[in-house]
Amino acid sequence: MELDFKKLDGLLPAVIQDAATGEVLMLGFMNAEAYAATQAGGEVTFFSRSRNKLWRKGEQSGHVLRVREILVDCDVDSLLIRVDAVGPGVCHEGYRSCFFRRLSADGGTKVVAERVFDPTVVYGRERAVAAATARQKRVRAPLGARPKKDPPR
Repeated sequence: MELDFKKLDGLLPAVIQDAATGEVLMLGFMNAEAYAATQAGGEVTFFSRSRNKLWRKGEQSGHVLRVREILVDCDVDSLLIRVDAVGPGVCHEGYRSCFFRRLSADGGTKVVAERVFDPTVVYGRERAVAAATARQKRVRAPLGARPKKDPPR
């Protein structure tokens, strides 16, 4: 089957799910090269949009994602990858899942999971501080609010 990498500028969203529990662990993006590396190596590889390069999940932390099964959606443009997660957590902020905050109607957030590892030990203080700073700079929008659309061309 030919995956449709054309819709999102050469990328496919890849939802990562724990094969044993069904918990959604993270969302990443794959280009054709990352998908091929994932298929060949048996561990999840993503394309980093911010760094413009491939990265294998766990290359720094050791918290790798071993592929058990790859499912594709009906439009052939999104993946669900069921994995065995090696290590205490997937999130670079120290949580088992990247989905550890609940959004409220007013746009506020509440942490709803326990931190399972110290990111400063795993990634170093500099990266952990940079992640916290970036998180604080994000603008909060009320739940359901939509960004303004670009004017028609």
